[in-house]
Amino acid sequence: MSARARTLIQLSLAGALLTAAVAAPPAWAADRGRPVPLRVATYNVHAGAGSDGAFDLDRQAAVLRALDADVIGLQEVDVHWGARSQGLDMAGELARRLGMRVSFAPIYSLDPVTAGEPRREYGVAVLSRFPVRSAANHEITRLSTQDENPVPAPAPGFGEVTLKVRGVPVQVFVTHLDYRADPAVREAQVADTRRIMARERAELPGARQFLLGDFNAGPSAPELSPLWKELRDAGAGTPDTYPAEAPAKRIDYVAVGEGVRVHDVAVPQEPTASDHRPVVAEVSLDRRVPGRD
Repeated sequence: MSARARTLIQLSLAGALLTAAVAAPPAWAADRGRPVPLRVATYNVHAGAGSDGAFDLDRQAAVLRALDADVIGLQEVDVHWGARSQGLDMAGELARRLGMRVSFAPIYSLDPVTAGEPRREYGVAVLSRFPVRSAANHEITRLSTQDENPVPAPAPGFGEVTLKVRGVPVQVFVTHLDYRADPAVREAQVADTRRIMARERAELPGARQFLLGDFNAGPSAPELSPLWKELRDAGAGTPDTYPAEAPAKRIDYVAVGEGVRVHDVAVPQEPTASDHRPVVAEVSLDRRVPGRD
């Protein structure tokens, strides 16, 4: 074969390869229409103490690891609070043991007992396998447990993180609603929650929203009913979560917003690591943004 013929063949092959490369969509394009799987959980860790009263962070880390969740909302988290949790940064320690990122949102942030020591903090946290793009600690109505004569007032401890999960923006909120029998404070907290989530949703159109936490009320409680206008109780029909040894009520929730499909929800039979049982949900995120596709 002549040199000229070989050159013509090589040019022809190069052109064919170039045409195929241009015509073929990039690898990520094949996933553009597919739902994105995600595993989400919530767990009230009771400041590290189990139903037996013993502080055991190893035990709780093992429970969290077994959930195999991508995102976890935690409540009753101590950070250098005191002797009951061995002065540890529970949020940081659990994140380190699980190899996850962490965002901590204190409800209380008090001066240390001894000057020079870290502040004594207690609140909620989010653990995530995905990088945290932004975080916020919002105020909602609270009735303090630290004041002698508390009155309902705005206070922090409603945590939010923004993630991007395989291209889909996700807003995760974690909360701990008031525990008292009188639902008045919870009613105010639900109103605050809806207002904040609506505002954050408007600032990031198309974001998939999750509300994780201990709501301290059953799913049919009147004070929670406004939440179900925008959110769906992913755990509807699942077992009770509290108290952990012999659950009698379901007060721990994974709630999901528009564009999130729930495939499965479980309440692991874990009676000792905390006074609550965790909730874990298998979901998928719709990539499409309503009204924009």
